[in-house]
Amino acid sequence: MKRNIQVLLLLFLGVGLLHISLLTDLYLRYVRPGLRPALIASGVLLIVLGAVSAARDGFPFNRPRTRYGHDHGDGHGHGHAGGPKVAWLLYVPALTILFLAPPALGSYTASRDDATAPKAPSSGDSLFPALQDTGVVPMSLNDFSARAVWDTSRTLKGHTVRLTGFVTPGRHGTWYVSRLVISCCAADAQVRKVRVHGDAAPPADAWVNVTGTWHPTGKIGTDDASPALDATTVTRVPAPKDPYNDVVVTRPGR
Repeated sequence: MKRNIQVLLLLFLGVGLLHISLLTDLYLRYVRPGLRPALIASGVLLIVLGAVSAARDGFPFNRPRTRYGHDHGDGHGHGHAGGPKVAWLLYVPALTILFLAPPALGSYTASRDDATAPKAPSSGDSLFPALQDTGVVPMSLNDFSARAVWDTSRTLKGHTVRLTGFVTPGRHGTWYVSRLVISCCAADAQVRKVRVHGDAAPPADAWVNVTGTWHPTGKIGTDDASPALDATTVTRVPAPKDPYNDVVVTRPGR
Protein backbone atom coordinates (compact mmCIF):
# COMPACT_ATOMS: atom_id res chain seq x y z
CA MET A 1 0.00 0.00 0.00
CA LYS A 2 1.43 3.38 -1.00
CA ARG A 3 2.42 5.92 1.60
CA ASN A 4 -0.33 8.42 0.79
CA ILE A 5 -2.94 5.67 1.03
CA GLN A 6 -1.64 4.78 4.49
CA VAL A 7 -2.00 8.39 5.55
CA LEU A 8 -5.60 8.49 4.35
CA LEU A 9 -6.35 5.28 6.24
CA LEU A 10 -5.09 6.79 9.50
CA LEU A 11 -7.19 9.90 8.96
CA PHE A 12 -10.34 7.96 8.07
CA LEU A 13 -9.97 5.73 11.14
CA GLY A 14 -9.41 8.71 13.41
CA VAL A 15 -12.36 10.67 12.05
CA GLY A 16 -14.55 7.57 12.25
CA LEU A 17 -13.70 6.98 15.91
CA LEU A 18 -14.38 10.61 16.78
CA HIS A 19 -17.66 10.51 14.86
CA ILE A 20 -19.09 7.57 16.83
CA SER A 21 -17.66 8.52 20.23
CA LEU A 22 -17.60 12.32 20.34
CA LEU A 23 -20.41 13.48 18.05
CA THR A 24 -22.88 10.61 18.55
CA ASP A 25 -23.73 7.76 20.94
CA LEU A 26 -23.09 5.07 18.33
CA TYR A 27 -20.08 3.81 20.27
CA LEU A 28 -22.52 2.32 22.81
CA ARG A 29 -23.32 -0.34 20.22
CA TYR A 30 -19.83 -1.74 20.64
CA VAL A 31 -18.34 -0.87 24.05
CA ARG A 32 -19.31 0.17 27.56
CA PRO A 33 -19.79 3.90 28.30
CA GLY A 34 -16.62 4.01 30.38
CA LEU A 35 -14.48 3.41 27.30
CA ARG A 36 -15.61 6.63 25.59
CA PRO A 37 -12.53 8.66 26.69
CA ALA A 38 -10.23 5.95 25.34
CA LEU A 39 -12.02 5.98 21.97
CA ILE A 40 -11.80 9.77 21.76
CA ALA A 41 -8.11 9.71 22.65
CA SER A 42 -7.47 6.98 20.04
CA GLY A 43 -9.28 8.99 17.37
CA VAL A 44 -7.28 12.13 18.13
CA LEU A 45 -4.02 10.16 18.12
CA LEU A 46 -4.76 8.58 14.73
CA ILE A 47 -5.58 11.98 13.21
CA VAL A 48 -2.39 13.49 14.64
CA LEU A 49 -0.29 10.61 13.29
CA GLY A 50 -1.95 10.97 9.89
CA ALA A 51 -1.42 14.73 9.84
CA VAL A 52 2.25 14.41 10.88
CA SER A 53 2.87 11.77 8.21
CA ALA A 54 1.16 13.91 5.59
CA ALA A 55 3.20 16.99 6.53
CA ARG A 56 6.47 15.05 6.52
CA ASP A 57 5.82 13.53 3.11
CA GLY A 58 4.39 16.68 1.57
CA PHE A 59 1.10 14.86 0.93
CA PRO A 60 -0.84 15.36 -1.25
CA PHE A 61 1.52 17.51 -3.37
CA ASN A 62 4.68 15.41 -3.65
CA ARG A 63 4.93 12.02 -5.28
CA PRO A 64 6.92 9.26 -3.55
CA ARG A 65 10.56 9.22 -4.65
CA THR A 66 13.28 6.65 -4.63
CA ARG A 67 16.48 7.16 -2.65
CA TYR A 68 18.11 8.47 -5.85
CA GLY A 69 15.62 11.32 -6.10
CA HIS A 70 13.68 9.99 -9.12
CA ASP A 71 9.93 9.61 -9.28
CA HIS A 72 8.70 6.06 -9.14
CA GLY A 73 8.35 4.75 -12.64
CA ASP A 74 10.55 7.46 -14.26
CA GLY A 75 13.15 5.96 -16.53
CA HIS A 76 12.17 2.42 -15.64
CA GLY A 77 9.16 1.88 -17.83
CA HIS A 78 7.21 0.45 -14.88
CA GLY A 79 6.12 1.33 -11.34
CA HIS A 80 6.95 -0.33 -8.08
CA ALA A 81 4.40 -2.40 -6.21
CA GLY A 82 3.06 -0.66 -3.16
CA GLY A 83 2.30 -3.81 -1.15
CA PRO A 84 -0.32 -6.56 -1.27
CA LYS A 85 -3.67 -5.52 -2.70
CA VAL A 86 -5.45 -7.20 0.22
CA ALA A 87 -4.27 -4.27 2.35
CA TRP A 88 -7.01 -2.21 0.72
CA LEU A 89 -9.48 -4.21 2.84
CA LEU A 90 -8.30 -2.14 5.80
CA TYR A 91 -10.44 0.65 4.38
CA VAL A 92 -13.62 -1.36 4.97
CA PRO A 93 -13.81 -0.89 8.78
CA ALA A 94 -12.56 2.69 8.49
CA LEU A 95 -15.26 3.74 6.04
CA THR A 96 -17.92 1.59 7.73
CA ILE A 97 -17.74 3.32 11.11
CA LEU A 98 -17.64 6.69 9.36
CA PHE A 99 -20.58 6.31 6.96
CA LEU A 100 -22.52 3.20 7.96
CA ALA A 101 -22.17 2.25 11.62
CA PRO A 102 -23.20 -1.40 12.12
CA PRO A 103 -26.12 -1.98 14.52
CA ALA A 104 -25.77 -3.41 18.00
CA LEU A 105 -25.84 -7.17 18.43
CA GLY A 106 -29.35 -8.60 18.48
CA SER A 107 -31.46 -11.69 17.90
CA TYR A 108 -29.00 -13.26 15.45
CA THR A 109 -26.39 -13.48 18.20
CA ALA A 110 -28.88 -14.34 20.95
CA SER A 111 -30.42 -17.21 18.98
CA ARG A 112 -27.04 -18.83 18.31
CA ASP A 113 -25.54 -18.53 21.79
CA ASP A 114 -26.80 -20.35 24.85
CA ALA A 115 -28.27 -18.12 27.51
CA THR A 116 -26.02 -17.85 30.55
CA ALA A 117 -27.98 -17.55 33.78
CA PRO A 118 -26.30 -15.51 36.52
CA LYS A 119 -24.21 -17.56 38.92
CA ALA A 120 -25.79 -19.07 42.00
CA PRO A 121 -25.56 -16.77 45.06
CA SER A 122 -22.79 -17.64 47.49
CA SER A 123 -24.63 -16.79 50.71
CA GLY A 124 -28.05 -18.38 50.48
CA ASP A 125 -31.25 -16.55 49.64
CA SER A 126 -30.22 -13.29 51.32
CA LEU A 127 -29.20 -11.90 47.95
CA PHE A 128 -32.84 -12.05 46.82
CA PRO A 129 -34.73 -9.41 48.81
CA ALA A 130 -38.52 -9.42 48.80
CA LEU A 131 -40.24 -7.60 45.94
CA GLN A 132 -42.74 -4.79 46.41
CA ASP A 133 -46.22 -6.05 47.32
CA THR A 134 -48.33 -3.97 44.91
CA GLY A 135 -48.24 -2.91 41.31
CA VAL A 136 -46.04 -4.03 38.44
CA VAL A 137 -42.40 -4.63 39.39
CA PRO A 138 -39.90 -3.51 36.70
CA MET A 139 -36.97 -5.93 36.67
CA SER A 140 -33.80 -6.43 34.70
CA LEU A 141 -33.50 -9.70 32.80
CA ASN A 142 -30.42 -10.45 34.87
CA ASP A 143 -32.30 -10.15 38.17
CA PHE A 144 -35.36 -12.05 36.92
CA SER A 145 -33.21 -14.86 35.49
CA ALA A 146 -31.23 -15.21 38.72
CA ARG A 147 -34.38 -15.45 40.83
CA ALA A 148 -36.12 -17.82 38.40
CA VAL A 149 -33.17 -20.23 38.44
CA TRP A 150 -31.66 -19.99 41.95
CA ASP A 151 -34.18 -18.41 44.34
CA THR A 152 -35.54 -21.40 46.28
CA SER A 153 -37.61 -19.03 48.45
CA ARG A 154 -39.60 -18.16 45.29
CA THR A 155 -39.78 -14.40 45.77
CA LEU A 156 -41.15 -14.06 42.23
CA LYS A 157 -44.31 -15.99 43.08
CA GLY A 158 -47.49 -13.89 43.10
CA HIS A 159 -45.86 -10.80 41.56
CA THR A 160 -46.48 -9.14 38.22
CA VAL A 161 -43.20 -8.06 36.64
CA ARG A 162 -42.15 -6.05 33.60
CA LEU A 163 -39.12 -6.99 31.50
CA THR A 164 -37.59 -4.96 28.68
CA GLY A 165 -35.56 -6.44 25.85
CA PHE A 166 -35.52 -7.40 22.20
CA VAL A 167 -37.41 -10.26 20.59
CA THR A 168 -35.51 -13.45 19.77
CA PRO A 169 -37.42 -16.13 17.84
CA GLY A 170 -37.06 -19.72 19.04
CA ARG A 171 -38.01 -23.08 17.64
CA HIS A 172 -41.55 -24.15 16.78
CA GLY A 173 -43.05 -20.70 17.25
CA THR A 174 -41.51 -19.99 20.67
CA TRP A 175 -39.86 -16.67 21.42
CA TYR A 176 -37.80 -14.93 24.06
CA VAL A 177 -37.33 -11.45 25.44
CA SER A 178 -33.57 -11.03 25.42
CA ARG A 179 -30.68 -8.81 26.39
CA LEU A 180 -26.96 -8.99 25.72
CA VAL A 181 -24.72 -7.90 28.57
CA ILE A 182 -21.06 -7.00 28.13
CA SER A 183 -18.07 -6.64 30.42
CA CYS A 184 -15.94 -4.57 28.07
CA CYS A 185 -17.13 -4.72 24.47
CA ALA A 186 -19.56 -6.53 22.19
CA ALA A 187 -17.00 -9.30 21.62
CA ASP A 188 -17.55 -10.64 25.16
CA ALA A 189 -21.36 -10.34 25.13
CA GLN A 190 -23.34 -12.84 27.21
CA VAL A 191 -26.95 -13.73 26.48
CA ARG A 192 -29.88 -13.32 28.88
CA LYS A 193 -33.11 -14.84 27.57
CA VAL A 194 -36.53 -15.31 29.17
CA ARG A 195 -39.02 -17.48 27.33
CA VAL A 196 -42.41 -15.80 26.88
CA HIS A 197 -45.64 -17.83 27.06
CA GLY A 198 -49.16 -16.72 26.21
CA ASP A 199 -48.63 -14.10 23.49
CA ALA A 200 -47.64 -14.08 19.83
CA ALA A 201 -44.12 -13.06 18.98
CA PRO A 202 -43.50 -9.55 17.63
CA PRO A 203 -40.94 -9.21 14.81
CA ALA A 204 -37.38 -10.31 15.55
CA ASP A 205 -35.19 -7.60 17.11
CA ALA A 206 -38.20 -5.46 18.05
CA TRP A 207 -37.78 -3.94 21.51
CA VAL A 208 -40.67 -4.71 23.84
CA ASN A 209 -41.97 -4.37 27.38
CA VAL A 210 -43.33 -7.73 28.50
CA THR A 211 -45.61 -7.68 31.54
CA GLY A 212 -46.60 -10.95 33.19
CA THR A 213 -46.00 -13.49 35.93
CA TRP A 214 -43.26 -16.00 36.57
CA HIS A 215 -43.64 -19.37 34.82
CA PRO A 216 -41.68 -21.92 36.90
CA THR A 217 -39.65 -24.26 34.71
CA GLY A 218 -37.41 -27.04 36.03
CA LYS A 219 -36.20 -27.60 39.57
CA ILE A 220 -35.38 -24.29 41.25
CA GLY A 221 -31.85 -24.10 42.60
CA THR A 222 -30.37 -26.35 39.91
CA ASP A 223 -29.17 -25.98 36.34
CA ASP A 224 -32.42 -27.63 35.21
CA ALA A 225 -34.38 -24.46 35.95
CA SER A 226 -34.81 -21.83 33.26
CA PRO A 227 -36.39 -18.35 33.27
CA ALA A 228 -39.85 -18.03 31.71
CA LEU A 229 -42.81 -15.66 31.89
CA ASP A 230 -46.57 -15.92 31.32
CA ALA A 231 -47.24 -12.69 29.43
CA THR A 232 -50.33 -10.56 29.98
CA THR A 233 -49.27 -7.67 27.76
CA VAL A 234 -46.51 -7.13 25.19
CA THR A 235 -45.85 -3.53 24.12
CA ARG A 236 -43.43 -2.27 21.47
CA VAL A 237 -40.96 0.35 22.75
CA PRO A 238 -38.09 2.31 21.16
CA ALA A 239 -34.65 0.75 21.29
CA PRO A 240 -32.61 2.16 24.20
CA LYS A 241 -29.59 4.36 23.63
CA ASP A 242 -27.40 1.84 25.46
CA PRO A 243 -28.68 -1.61 24.41
CA TYR A 244 -26.31 -3.52 26.71
CA ASN A 245 -27.30 -1.71 29.92
CA ASP A 246 -29.63 -4.21 31.59
CA VAL A 247 -30.27 -2.07 34.66
CA VAL A 248 -33.66 -0.88 35.88
CA VAL A 249 -33.67 2.68 37.19
CA THR A 250 -36.47 3.14 39.70
CA ARG A 251 -37.83 6.56 40.46
CA PRO A 252 -38.42 7.69 44.03
CA GLY A 253 -41.89 6.82 45.21
CA ARG A 254 -42.46 4.25 42.47
